[in-house]
Amino acid sequence: MNRWLVMALLAAVARLQAAPEPMPALWTAARQSADIHRFSTLFTAQCVQSYLSSEADIAESVRWCQASGVTKVYLEEYRDGYQAERQTLAQARDRFRAEGFLVSGCVTTTLLGKPSDHWSSHISCYTDRATQDHLQAVFEFAGGLFDEVMIDDFWFTDCTCSNCDSARQARLVTIGSKTYPVNGSAWADYRCELMLRLSQDRLLAAARRINPKVRLIIKYPQWYDGFQDRGYDVTRETAAFDRIWVGTEIRDYTDPHWGGVAQYEGYFLMRWLGGIGGEKCGGGWYDWLGTTERTYVEQARQTVLAGARESMLFCFGGLHRDTGPADVAALRANLPELLAVAREVRTREPVGLAAYKPPNSNPQEERSVFDFVGMLGLPLAPCHEFPTNAPAAFLSAHAMADPDLVEELAQFIQTRRPLLLTDGLARRLVGRVNLLATNVYVLAVRAQPEALLLMPPARLDGLRAPLLHALQTTFQAPNRVALYLFTHGGWVVENFNDDPVEVVLNGQPISVSARGWRCHWE
Repeated sequence: MNRWLVMALLAAVARLQAAPEPMPALWTAARQSADIHRFSTLFTAQCVQSYLSSEADIAESVRWCQASGVTKVYLEEYRDGYQAERQTLAQARDRFRAEGFLVSGCVTTTLLGKPSDHWSSHISCYTDRATQDHLQAVFEFAGGLFDEVMIDDFWFTDCTCSNCDSARQARLVTIGSKTYPVNGSAWADYRCELMLRLSQDRLLAAARRINPKVRLIIKYPQWYDGFQDRGYDVTRETAAFDRIWVGTEIRDYTDPHWGGVAQYEGYFLMRWLGGIGGEKCGGGWYDWLGTTERTYVEQARQTVLAGARESMLFCFGGLHRDTGPADVAALRANLPELLAVAREVRTREPVGLAAYKPPNSNPQEERSVFDFVGMLGLPLAPCHEFPTNAPAAFLSAHAMADPDLVEELAQFIQTRRPLLLTDGLARRLVGRVNLLATNVYVLAVRAQPEALLLMPPARLDGLRAPLLHALQTTFQAPNRVALYLFTHGGWVVENFNDDPVEVVLNGQPISVSARGWRCHWE
């Protein structure tokens, strides 16, 4: 072969080897839509060591994130008693930033200091002074590395040790040298005050002393009916923190370990907390545990439909084992459509029955009832304040936490707008409001919200008709088909059944595939 031709071929090969790999299409699309909705993932403290301790490992992690449409990463400083190395964190942080990613920190407060004597040894006793000191040191460390730090959803306590019990009975919370009064002697009263004061003094103030620019995010778990019992005061903590995130994990309903949670929960909780947090509400967080590919995509849909600005995919290591790889493959296939729906949802407001849950309210015998009602094809508009001006409303036993409920309900009933009450709430209101008014309807929950998923189509259609009339909508569909209405004529029908369904929306027949959705935007 001609010597000059050989040299030309070698030069061409060298140029190809030196040229950067083309960016994956999902990465490009995700970056273009990041102002509307972005996808992120977390490297736990242990994953920081396993996946980010060498240049080759970081490069491979970058490639996986780009191929998955992930444009932001969270690098965790502490989890389960392990604190990641500062140098490894800093090197990975700088490398991801150089590749065009947003990078933040994270802390999971498990196996930290004195363990709780109750739910799990992973949870801490925060009455203990040494534990408080350790906690502060962890957040000072994190604040020194990142301008934004998220707290995973173990930021609670359920300890009932003698020290905690003495403080509860004395109605005093002691944080370092400061003492704060507690308004009540119940465990929920003590824990909510304790976690709020810890957040203010040992997290927020401590991290800001190290880094005045740092912003802290509290991520609320999915078990909203028990928040206050473990110290989550969503009103005061949301006011204290810079941002809030929401656990939108829903798992597979039939999973023997993780199941029993209706898929609609991710939507309800994100919308409810979004009403409390407003612009502070950033994103939803879900994982691969107890999921199939279908359930995993449903988590993504619920998060997007709820108006989230970000989907956190927990976690990098987990998504590389068990069902994780299949879940990610399914998400990648659906990501363009999810981003398109996010763009529509973020420009609209939800329309529906105002679903009223006062903050820190007890579910009584109707735990998670909102999630199951949403599966009946009743579009809900979650709210944390009484819905005085709503076109229609749904109230459960949770509403008894409102001291002005009887007066508010009486005025609402007088307007003749449709009102759906659970039987548990109606029973508590007998003789106090006019339950016989023609615009008042009672839903027979019978202390078994999950049994609502067995309601036959004919009964469902009869239940929906007067309530949806107030929304200028008609809808006929089987159970486990959710309806989401938005301003400007937008709607989504999502089928949570394993078989296709035929529905009729505003007189128009619509086919929806098994575990699929249909979207319409005007």
